[in-house]
Amino acid sequence: MTNASAPAPDSALPLDMIIFGGMGDLAMRKLLPALYMAYLHGNLPPSTRILSTGRQHIDRKAYLAHVEAHSRGFIARENFVEKTWDGFLQLLEYVELDVQGAPDFSALAAASRPGAERVFYLSTAPSLFTTICDKLAASGLVDANARVVLEKPLGTDLASAIEINEAVGKHFAESQIYRIDHYLGKETVQNLMVLRFGNSILEPIWRAPNISSVQITVAEEVGVGSRAGFYDGTGAMRDMVQNHLLQLLCIVAMEPPTSLSPDAVRDEKLKVLRSLRRFKLADIARDTVRGQYGHGVSGNQEVAGYLEEKNVPPDTSTETFVALRAHIDTWRWSKVPFYLRTGKRMARRSSKIVVEFANPPFPLFPGAPGGVANRLVIELQPEEAIKLQIMAKEPGTGMQMQQVALNLDLQSAFQQRRAEAYERLLIDVVRGRLTHFMRRDELEAAWEWADPIIDGWATLGEKPHAYAAGSWGPPESFALLARDGFSWVE
Repeated sequence: MTNASAPAPDSALPLDMIIFGGMGDLAMRKLLPALYMAYLHGNLPPSTRILSTGRQHIDRKAYLAHVEAHSRGFIARENFVEKTWDGFLQLLEYVELDVQGAPDFSALAAASRPGAERVFYLSTAPSLFTTICDKLAASGLVDANARVVLEKPLGTDLASAIEINEAVGKHFAESQIYRIDHYLGKETVQNLMVLRFGNSILEPIWRAPNISSVQITVAEEVGVGSRAGFYDGTGAMRDMVQNHLLQLLCIVAMEPPTSLSPDAVRDEKLKVLRSLRRFKLADIARDTVRGQYGHGVSGNQEVAGYLEEKNVPPDTSTETFVALRAHIDTWRWSKVPFYLRTGKRMARRSSKIVVEFANPPFPLFPGAPGGVANRLVIELQPEEAIKLQIMAKEPGTGMQMQQVALNLDLQSAFQQRRAEAYERLLIDVVRGRLTHFMRRDELEAAWEWADPIIDGWATLGEKPHAYAAGSWGPPESFALLARDGFSWVE
């Protein structure tokens, strides 16, 4: 095992970015456009090369034609510069490599430059991680300067996550492993750290009993599409809740770190995960809702239900929607419910965090409206904004109140370009910055919390609740909040 720590951010070594699964959908839609944007803005070392591996028997010319056809269209028109694109293509190489079939990685070793700083991006099924890492090490490609990026899902449960971590950890030190969650690269998610710990007006009230509840929603308008074969063995809990939503919850709930060093931040996130109350079977029946979308209307078009999607078994119980009520057993969050919700084929694409503050203890003003007086709404997508909802006096002679919002549109507030999540995280990898990547113990703690819920659903044996495509999910998810006197903020 290599025990050296990651190299300094300003390493002078040449960089070989090696993408396993380099012909795949993620590479074409996200990784190569992100690397192009980093190249466009001078954030890649001048001696960078990008080596894409694939099983296809093609030459470099055919590979570049594939990139032109399948990746170029994911670059915004205003960012596309023909001359820069041509320069970026010069960085690309193709290495034919069948991960499972090749006896070794000698072809890749011959293509990578001796002494280069190597970043291995494993954009493959996690079942291949062990084989890839073993063969990389056997081919002499893993050294003190190497780093490996692991795409989710990292396992299907705690046992498989531990197995993956052990297999990768045989060859890479923890400081060389980057477990990527693209939500941690979003500008607004990173801005949440500044919002919480850079503003003294919020910290004194960021706790019970000043906060009455927290909502975290990640809603997708799309269905499973071409991912049905993968998705049906995964479901919304494994695909979204165990990683994306729990990471957002950690940032909302964590204590102030002692510094912005990777381990200081991740130590505090780990404490949150370990403080999450574990679900017993009765809790699962009462405080979780599973759903599965049916036929409906999305984007003004009729769309099929999940059971009608290609490659979906006709009797599957896989959930495409999850809502649940979680609790963090600490002084700061005692008795504050955290409501998590995610689903496919929802009414619209929307990711947001809603912090609901407690109402004043005495209704001083006549005609005060019911409901929540103050909310902090942090919108992550499709737009990035922070809104503080407060009460104000209506114009006129009386003292009637009305809710108004103090809006911070992050796109209009700053003139600087806003990098996409994958671009920002890939730059972090190149510069050796681990803060926005999951540590091994974080990943395993998340699975320790999620596994009993998944197992409990199997024990209960209940089918997911049906909801129409284009809606906000099954009615049972609204009842989950209504019992506590809350409602989802759409």
